Amino acid sequence: MSIFTKPTTEKGLMRNDAPPPEAGLSVIASGMKIVGDIESTGVVKIEGVVEGAVRGARQLLLGRQGTVHGDIRAHEVVIGGTVVGTIIAEERVEIQGTSSVQGDIHTKSIVVLEGGVINGTVRMGEAVPQEAARELGDAITDSPVRPGLALSQ
Repeated sequence: MSIFTKPTTEKGLMRNDAPPPEAGLSVIASGMKIVGDIESTGVVKIEGVVEGAVRGARQLLLGRQGTVHGDIRAHEVVIGGTVVGTIIAEERVEIQGTSSVQGDIHTKSIVVLEGGVINGTVRMGEAVPQEAARELGDAITDSPVRPGLALSQ
């Protein structure tokens, strides 16, 4: 038997037997603009501009120069820039001193640092994010913005 061959009794891994890939970090850099919705299961860091919803992220990090014109749904959200839309965080929202939120926030826990601006309602509690997610889900499916479509002015 050669050292480079497999014994015939050993079963090779099938493509479907591979463990699922772990979600990584997605970065929208400064100077970059995304028009359309973003769906991710990992960490999304936004330093540029997003015109559309951001959904499903484990963590969303919005930098000081970052802007989101759309709704955000994530496990944890840290805002340092500008959001115009609803934020739904299953666990926690952090509003940093450089941030501005023009919309409602639904979460279990919130931290607002001095200088952070919220123009909207803040709802906290265990059941609120699920109710808000249903409402947001309906609004997103009715939205005229679709992934891959550009908005004209």
